Amino acid sequence: MSLTIVRAEAIAPAFTLLPAKMSSPEAEVMLLAIGLQESRFTYRRQIRGPARGFWQFEQGTQSSRGGVWGVFLHHASRVHLRRLCDARGVAFDPFAIYARLEHDDVLAAGAARLMLWTDPHPLPAIGEMQQAWDCYSGIWRPGKPHPETWPALYAHALEVLSAD
Repeated sequence: MSLTIVRAEAIAPAFTLLPAKMSSPEAEVMLLAIGLQESRFTYRRQIRGPARGFWQFEQGTQSSRGGVWGVFLHHASRVHLRRLCDARGVAFDPFAIYARLEHDDVLAAGAARLMLWTDPHPLPAIGEMQQAWDCYSGIWRPGKPHPETWPALYAHALEVLSAD
């Protein structure tokens, strides 16, 4: 899927369902770069894996506090996730959310933004590629990270954002 469509049909609608302070160019470039890194905006279901949605969320567990469970339980994201679920017509339940991520790009984009929101550090400034990688890899904790692909994907996200 083109990044223009992702921005218009997933990220922008998700931002309208979240507090205005969560919408920023820094957030958008991170969502684009992470989606490119995780799925290339091609796969909503991880190949040979459990992750769902373009941002490749795992369900996690209550004890691991990872993936959907992490956003569901975190004090900074929980109330916003409930509102997002209400707006998208999905039960406020980690199992229901996880199941819907594969088919609801707005929910997936909102959940990804909320995952970033759980980090107490500010988002990296636009163009700070290494800090963006550190942010992504620290929050997503990819099982098989590919830092060598990040520079080109992050640059592509910046190009799309700069085209406006």
